[in-house]
Amino acid sequence: MLRITDQISIEDWEITEQFVRASGPGGQNVNKVASAVELRFEAARSPALSDAVKGRLRRIAGRRWTKDGAVLLQVSEERSQARNREIARERLAELIRRALVAPKKRRPTRVSLNQKRKRVEAKKRRGEVKALRGSVGED
Repeated sequence: MLRITDQISIEDWEITEQFVRASGPGGQNVNKVASAVELRFEAARSPALSDAVKGRLRRIAGRRWTKDGAVLLQVSEERSQARNREIARERLAELIRRALVAPKKRRPTRVSLNQKRKRVEAKKRRGEVKALRGSVGED
């Protein structure tokens, strides 16, 4: 079981882990040991998350969200399989924590009349300066 918050925890059946060979550091072992982890979280079927949280998680996950509603994380940073597994679980927990925070509602605001007046006056002043730059006429 993966604990996200005090109220939310992810059951083991929702997460599948597959170990694959990693590129990068590992010396002679890199071609023999499957130390990279592919963690798959069945987010769309998860009873622990509400629909709103699932929608935000889908947006946050981006390309890591699959067509069948799963989040796919790949970690191959460490040489140790156990450490890569911990990192993948931490990343999943962090993604879900970010999705739990609902964004603030945007309140539409209006520009004050005074600000509009100042903007127009500044534009007029700038226009006058540019108009005076013209070539001197023959009088």
